[in-house]
Amino acid sequence: MRTNGSFVEIECAQRNKAGEIVCGDTFLCKKLKEEGRIICVLSDGLGSGVKANMLSTVTASMALNYSVMHEDIIAASSSIIKTLPIDQWRKISYSTFCICEIDYLGNTRIVEYESPSFYLYRGGEMLTLPKQKIPVERDDIENTELWISEFTMEREDRIVFFSDGVSQSGIGTSQYPFGWGSGIKTFLDRTFIRTPDISAATLAGMMVGESYKNDGYAVKDDTTCAVIYMRTPRNLLVSSGPPFDEQDDCKLSRLVEEFNGKKVICGGTTAQIIGRELDRDIAQSLDLSDPDLPPISTMQGIDLITEGILTLSKVESLLLKPGSVSSSSDSPAELLLRHLMTSDKITFLVGTKINIAHQDPSLPVELEIRRNVIKRIAHILGSKYFKDTEIVYI
Repeated sequence: MRTNGSFVEIECAQRNKAGEIVCGDTFLCKKLKEEGRIICVLSDGLGSGVKANMLSTVTASMALNYSVMHEDIIAASSSIIKTLPIDQWRKISYSTFCICEIDYLGNTRIVEYESPSFYLYRGGEMLTLPKQKIPVERDDIENTELWISEFTMEREDRIVFFSDGVSQSGIGTSQYPFGWGSGIKTFLDRTFIRTPDISAATLAGMMVGESYKNDGYAVKDDTTCAVIYMRTPRNLLVSSGPPFDEQDDCKLSRLVEEFNGKKVICGGTTAQIIGRELDRDIAQSLDLSDPDLPPISTMQGIDLITEGILTLSKVESLLLKPGSVSSSSDSPAELLLRHLMTSDKITFLVGTKINIAHQDPSLPVELEIRRNVIKRIAHILGSKYFKDTEIVYI
C-alpha cells in the first residue's frame, strides 16, 4: 500500500518450536485501502503448540478488529488484556501482543504488551524513541502496563518486531547466556551496512534463520519476526489481451511504452500488436522449460513476454500453492510469478476483445475468460501478499 508517496512492504517469517506442528505465534495484517491505513498485529501465545496458537489467534484477531473499527487504542488494549486469562503458576498473561498502525501520512502508533521491544531503523541506524507507559489495572495480576510509541515513518525506515523466540534464542549458550536480545542490534547494524536496500521479506527470514542457528538448529520456542519497510515503490505493468476496438491498438502500445516501471506482456497477439505499433521485433526462445507452456519471447523495452491465458492460469494456481513462490524454476509462469513478487504496485492492462478459442467447450474448464483470471490474481496479490493492484480495461 502507498503511504505518503511511498510503498509500505510488510513481511513475516516464522518457525515452529521443534516438534510442534503449528506455531504458537500469530501475525495478522490488514490494509484498508479506502482509509489509507495499515494495521499489523503480532501475538505470542504462552507455551507452544495448538493451545498457544489458539490463544495468540484470539488475541491478534481481537486487536485487529478493534483497530479496524477505530476503537480507542488504550481502551481496546485494556479490554484485550482483561479478557486474557493468566497462568496461575507464573502469574502472567496467556498472550502478549504488539499492534502497529500506520495511516496514509505515515503517522505510526505502536502499542506493546509484554512483548519484546520493536526496533526502528532510519538511515541504517537504530532510533531510540520515547514510550508512554499506560498502567492497566487487573484484579488477578499486578504491575501490568502498555507501552505506546508514536512517530512518523519516513522513506527507507524499517520497523522490526518479533516474538521472544527471537530475543531469547541461544539462551544458556556461551555466546548468548541471556539470549540473543543482547546481539540483535549488532546483527541488524551489520546487515544494513552490507545490504542497505534489503527487502522486508529477506530481513525477516534472516532474523528467524539466525535465531534458528542460535538455538543449535532446533528451535526452543515459536519464533516470529515481522518487518515493515517504507520505500520507493517498484511498479509493474502486466499487459494481456488485445483492445476491444482495433483502433485502440496504438493507445495500448503507448500505455505500455510510457509506463514507468517493469513491463510484462502475457499473450502472443498482444505482443504482436505492441511490436507492430512500436516497430520492434519479437524473438522467441527455444527453451522449453515447462512442457505445459509455450516458451517466452523477447522484445526491446519489455522485461518478459509469455503466452496468455494458460500462463496466467498457472500463475494463479502457484500463488495459492504454499511454498511455490520461492521456486527457482525458470518456467514462464514462475518467471512471471517472480516479477509479481518483487513488485509493489501492479497494474494489469487488460484487453477486452474476446478470444473465440477460449470459449470452446472442449477446452479445459480452467481456461476462463482472461479478465476473470486476472481479477482473481489481483485479489490474491492484494489479500495474501499485500500488493497494491489495479486493473485497467481497454
